[in-house]
Amino acid sequence: MRILVVSDTHRDRWALHRALVAQPKARTVIHLGDGEEEAREVQASFPEKTFYMVRGNCDWGSKLPARLIEKIGGVTFYMTHGYAEHVKYGMDEVEQAARENGAQVLLFGHTHEALTAYDSGLYILNPGSLHGSTGTYGYVDITGAGIVTNIVHLH
Repeated sequence: MRILVVSDTHRDRWALHRALVAQPKARTVIHLGDGEEEAREVQASFPEKTFYMVRGNCDWGSKLPARLIEKIGGVTFYMTHGYAEHVKYGMDEVEQAARENGAQVLLFGHTHEALTAYDSGLYILNPGSLHGSTGTYGYVDITGAGIVTNIVHLH
């Protein structure tokens, strides 16, 4: 099972659309904030995909939750934009929140810096920012052999 993970699209509908087209195997899409408007627009073009979204600090007036804890493909995900957990100042707070909620995978954005890591049973992915010509996104593969996270540069 492939899950497309994007964040910080900042009104770049075209980049978001390109990422979805580039990952046709991804039946699930997670948007980690700062792009609710374009995420909802693009979602309408891909009704066969399941979308999860959290609000970012630039999603003014959003009614989306600041964080989600969801089981997808048998794996527990902690999803947040990251501003509420102060990720620009370190990852201790967000990692602790993910562990306290029993997550196996931590997904966050906000820093615009792509990151994939593994720490003591916790897979960590920040897809970076999908905005602009140097945009990045990530994906999570859940297989019988385990979990794999990856960063992709949108060309």
